[in-house]
Parts: sequence; C-alpha cells; structure tokens
Amino acid sequence: MPDDDLIALARLVLAGGPVLPRRRLLERHGTPAQALAAGIALWRAEGLDPAQIARLQGGDPDGALERTWRWLETPGHHLIGWHDADYPAPLRTISSPPLALFVDGDPDLLWRPAVAIVGSRSPTSGGRDNAHFFARSLAAAGIVVVSGMARGIDAAAHEAALAAGAGTTVAVVGTGPDIAYPPTHDRLRDHLAAQGAVVSEYPPGTAALRSHFPARNRILAGLSLGTLVVEAAEQSGALITARQAGEAGREVFAVPGSIHNPKARGCHRLIRDGAALVEEPREVVEALAPLANDLAHALRARLGETESGVIAGPGEMPPRLDVDYQCLWEALGHDPTGMDQLVSRTRLTAAELSSMLLVMELDGLVTAEHGRYQRKTGFFTSTASMTQAEGQ
Repeated sequence: MPDDDLIALARLVLAGGPVLPRRRLLERHGTPAQALAAGIALWRAEGLDPAQIARLQGGDPDGALERTWRWLETPGHHLIGWHDADYPAPLRTISSPPLALFVDGDPDLLWRPAVAIVGSRSPTSGGRDNAHFFARSLAAAGIVVVSGMARGIDAAAHEAALAAGAGTTVAVVGTGPDIAYPPTHDRLRDHLAAQGAVVSEYPPGTAALRSHFPARNRILAGLSLGTLVVEAAEQSGALITARQAGEAGREVFAVPGSIHNPKARGCHRLIRDGAALVEEPREVVEALAPLANDLAHALRARLGETESGVIAGPGEMPPRLDVDYQCLWEALGHDPTGMDQLVSRTRLTAAELSSMLLVMELDGLVTAEHGRYQRKTGFFTSTASMTQAEGQ
C-alpha cells in the first residue's frame, strides 16, 4: 500500500478542477497529508470549488483511487507532486505547471537535458528520415529526446532514440500513463516505459480526450530545453508545442523543407517568426549549452551538492570533489565503463552512482552512451562522437 502522503497526493490529483488552488494548498501546508487534514474551511480559503471539496470529502465511487493505488504499487511506477524535491525544475517555470506527474519508468530522466522533437502525424518519407537523424544524433550526444508518442514524427523520434540505447527518450502522453494511444502503439509504450519513461498528469485508466492533447503539449515543451519541429503543416498541433516552448522561454528550432511541400510550411512560418533554422544536430546542442548549465545548478541543489566550479582538463581530477566523487572519478576511465563495473570499483550502490553520474554528466565531466560512462572534457560529447552520430 502506498504511504499516506502518496495516497493524499493521489486524492488531490483525482479531485480535478483548477490546479492553482490545489497547488497553493500544497505550498501552504507542505505535504499532501497535511493539506488534506487542513479541512473544508481552509480548502475553501485556498480557492477549491464545491466540486473539488466534495470529491476530497467523498469516497471512491468510481474506483479511480483504488485503481491508482494498485498502479502505484507496481515497481517502476511513480507519482511526483509539486511539493516533491524530485519535481522537475524546468517544469516549475511554465505558466500552468501540473500538480503532479505519473511516471512509468525512470523519473531521473526528467532532470536530464532534453529536446522535444515534434511534427506531422503523417510526415513525408524525408520528414521521417530527418526525425530519425536528429533523434538518433541527439540521443547519442547524451540528450533525452522527448515527444508525444503520436503517429508520424513522434514515433520516429522515439524509435530512433530507443535504438541509441536505454535512458534516451521520454513520452509525454494525453492519456493515463498505462494507456497506449493510438492503440497500435502498445508495444512502443511498453518499450518506452522499460527503457525510458512514460509521463502523464492524468491518472491511470484515463482515456484519450481531444482536450488532453493540447494540454499535454505544455508539459512536453516545459520538460525540454528546446523544441525542434521537424515537419509540420501550417495548422499542425506541433506549432502549439512550439508556441508554448517560446512562451516558457525555451529555444525553438525548425528544420526547413521544400517550398513545394505543404508539410514544411509550418516550419517556414516558425522560422519567419524567429525560430532558429537548423540543418544538423550540432546546432541544437550548441544552442542549448547555457540552458543545460542552469539545469545542472538546479540538479545540484536538489541533491544537496556543491558546485565543482571548473571543468577538468584531460586526465585531471576535477577540483573540490568530495571523497565519493573522487572515488568515482578514479573508477572512470577514458574507455566506456558499465554500471556493474563502477559498483564493483567504488563499492557505492547503483542508485548512488546514478545520481552522481547525472551531476557529473550535466557538469560536462562525464559522457554516457548506451548505458556506459567515461570521462569527458567537452560539452555533452566529443567532436568525434558527434561526427560519428551525425554519420559524417
């Protein structure tokens, strides 16, 4: 059975309605259990409407709470609330952040540098190839590829990132995290959950509704340092994601296409409106370097770490690392090293190493490819590996 705070958070999510009053309730009372214990008068004072109050007072007539409890009891299933230190820092800065996220898979991926790749649900073969090219190259460079698990560009981006290795892609969905939409993507959903993460603000069992998909786009854009539109018509939903990315202060990139291709006109419109025209993944990586540094600072605060201050030169020990980090640095070589070897060499647990490696990766000290780690002195990846990833 999930703990009291998790149950209370699930009840707050299932209360539905406007998010802001429930978020204020959490901020005022600190934990979900304390927020629920505050009582009707304080719920009303924070702005909860009668329907939300009735839902919090009531039982579980439709079985949604029981269904959510059962889902949370399964290993690999998580519910991360606004009050939680694990709530992704980039998402806190958007105009309407979700109260909580249901995550099927690895929640640490939500803290990694990420790029959203979006576009047409019925792309041309060239558009699909471009999605594969950018997603594969960015994933190989250590960037998480975020998309919406829809047909077309979304699916192509996820598949290419998965082919690059585990921990390279996240799907933000407009259904419950347990629902494949479209239904033909059930295998893709399962693969994403096993090798990456499936994320939703909607509880398990929530079916696809038209209104959910524009709403989920703000999360997709908010989790990412930038949004790349590969191919999109003038009325494409991908343009909504791009607009929300811009409103959240994120970078927007667009791949140009033929003037004779109607599915390139949305990209051309974005470029006219100020999006960055990109022709290769390196341009995306270079543009996102400053934003990735901000994410690294937020992650260190989350983990209670102090800044290392400087990037090490070739073969040098990064200065001011504590004993465990020094041990890990010595265990890392210039050749890729797997997690099992690092556990054996350092005597640290895989969970401890995972957090430490993530901090070092964001600091530019370590590169990760295909679940193996090695020392690095540049940003994200070496010129050689980026050239290889781009097939040049």
